[in-house]
Amino acid sequence: MGRARYRFAEFDFDAAKGELRRDGVVVRLQAQPAQALASLIAKAGEVVTREELQRAIWSDATHVDFERGLNFCIGQLRAALEDDADTPRYVRTVPRRGYQFIAAVETEAAAAGDSKEKISTWRWSGRPLALAGVAVAIALGFGAGYWLRVRAGGRRAAVVAVVRFDNETADAGTTLLSDGLTDSVVERLTAASRGRYDVIGNAAILRMPRERRDLQAIAASLGANYVVLGQVQSNGTQTRILAHLIRLPDQQHLWVVRVDREAADVLAVEAEIAQKVAAEFAWRVERDSTGPRLAELQGH
Repeated sequence: MGRARYRFAEFDFDAAKGELRRDGVVVRLQAQPAQALASLIAKAGEVVTREELQRAIWSDATHVDFERGLNFCIGQLRAALEDDADTPRYVRTVPRRGYQFIAAVETEAAAAGDSKEKISTWRWSGRPLALAGVAVAIALGFGAGYWLRVRAGGRRAAVVAVVRFDNETADAGTTLLSDGLTDSVVERLTAASRGRYDVIGNAAILRMPRERRDLQAIAASLGANYVVLGQVQSNGTQTRILAHLIRLPDQQHLWVVRVDREAADVLAVEAEIAQKVAAEFAWRVERDSTGPRLAELQGH
């Protein structure tokens, strides 16, 4: 990471340390999402390609699934920033290209051996903004969420595990869709959580074939309280996507989302489907994991 420090809205980010703060309070951010933020914010207003981010986060010698890993990193970053993929304030997805940091940024670069040089660059998708109005609006928008997160800090957050969606069609090529949906649901659920529950989507146990899947093992090994199971099915000329929200360890079925789309169009609306699943499941997890269920989930 570079040596610069950045300020945007109520956030401060030290790229050298990979440390993100909101109003002076450290926000939990793992090393890889922090590296993604450093790469994006260093080129604020510009599109950073997925390939550039992959090279910045993982060395050539690292053997990982870059596509899923990058989706997970961006999802974790959005969760830390309380950002929304559909109406982003900070990180905008540029379809088929990469991502763009779109917030107003002040850069404070440390000069070797003497005082700091301040460089202020303010952008919103490349257009100048009225800085004071934007800062006030963002601060007001996030104030309530921050207060709730501080109040909830004393309790263990619920954990939602997203299992790899099953391709139940006869077309092996549909696996591209089912895997893409899995990653998109992880990203959208993470963004929707705003710190009120945790999402796990990259554990090896969640990628096991259906015949070897063990929900009790998922609950025990990941500490998961909920699991999302998905299916992609062929229904004549249409593709049907089913997503199930199941409580663990009792395996009670809480909700299902069903979406039918013309087979030729389903790839184009992958993000829309993932957002629908996340929107339906997020508030149900929050509602089910609070109140009378809280003590049970905490093991009391």
